[in-house]
Amino acid sequence: MKRPSRKRSWSQPLADLVGAAIHPVLARQGFGQSDVILNWDDIVGERLAANSQPIKLQWPPRPPGRHPDAPPQSATLQIRVESGFALELQHMADVLIDRINAHLGWRCVGRLAFKQGPIDRLARIKSPRGTVTEAQMAAAAPLTVGVADDALRAALTRLGAHVLSRDVASRESATDQP
Repeated sequence: MKRPSRKRSWSQPLADLVGAAIHPVLARQGFGQSDVILNWDDIVGERLAANSQPIKLQWPPRPPGRHPDAPPQSATLQIRVESGFALELQHMADVLIDRINAHLGWRCVGRLAFKQGPIDRLARIKSPRGTVTEAQMAAAAPLTVGVADDALRAALTRLGAHVLSRDVASRESATDQP
């Protein structure tokens, strides 16, 4: 009896293929994983990411006779930065190191080295903030009644109104599609 042939699906998600394609390039630059490069905006914030980008993670040479169980020494992260922004980024170096290490989950980066030069900027499309109606503000107000601090209650009400405006916009766009 002949077994039915199993046809392999050749379609794969692009995300599965990209990691394998960029891993050798990142490894030559000292990055064991692509987290620092791919999540740079999330790690340092939108404003800092617009004026800087990580270039290379440089590890110190291993000393001879180093015990195999000894923790690795911290690396130096080289960052390309716009010329006018270098001084500000240098003052924030300790904060950046803490953010990067918190994102990676261990004390990976111990020092930053800045290289001044132009940044390859990707076209970033910002979603416009939706307008909030009085009805949405009124709908969000009862949700924050139990908050004692007036400033916090007002901020939470505005946040709730924005969330409600997004919900309405997503429902409207879903009904517009055929």
